[in-house]
Amino acid sequence: MFHWAPGTKGNYGELIEPRELAAAPIGALRGKWVLVTIDAPACDTRCERKLYFVRQLRKATGKDQERVERLWLLAAEGSPAPALLAAIEGTHVARADAALIASFPGTPSAHIYLVDPMGNLMLRFPSDPDPSAMLKDLERLLRYSSAG
Repeated sequence: MFHWAPGTKGNYGELIEPRELAAAPIGALRGKWVLVTIDAPACDTRCERKLYFVRQLRKATGKDQERVERLWLLAAEGSPAPALLAAIEGTHVARADAALIASFPGTPSAHIYLVDPMGNLMLRFPSDPDPSAMLKDLERLLRYSSAG
């Protein structure tokens, strides 16, 4: 017997009103699912943790990892530490202007966002995410989507 409980949801991340992000550097990653973090180049412990989660999430998708990209948008002037860049090898790093950062809802540096293969911002994860729950959302999207 099927039971439906009103108010329950199947996703961990918060679905947000889709909005197209055509600006570079997101436009250059069109055709892939993109996990986006937004932080200053002087990355603190919380920022490093988000970058680590994103790296591990992509690896955990296994055979689908080629469908997923990682993007760190730098929200200030400066350069990230070389050791950090080496630790997140393969992550796209780009400076973001104020207009692009403003297109992300909430406090952009507090979340990890997901952009779909068509370039639409569609999902954001909590400020202190559960990586296994994030992985379930990402695996479900990859399984049911032929895009990306």
